[in-house]
Amino acid sequence: MAVKHIPTGVVHKGTKGSQTGCGFDTKKNTEHWVSSSQKITCDKNGCKN
Repeated sequence: MAVKHIPTGVVHKGTKGSQTGCGFDTKKNTEHWVSSSQKITCDKNGCKN
């Protein structure tokens, strides 16, 4: 599952309403996050691996 950060356009590993693989909290500024089926583009540890 992937979640996209709308302001930056970066797609992270994770789900909306929890945390991304690299540690972003998607519960903060929930309007900035949307569930996605796009390829993960974040290259930080946790998302990339």
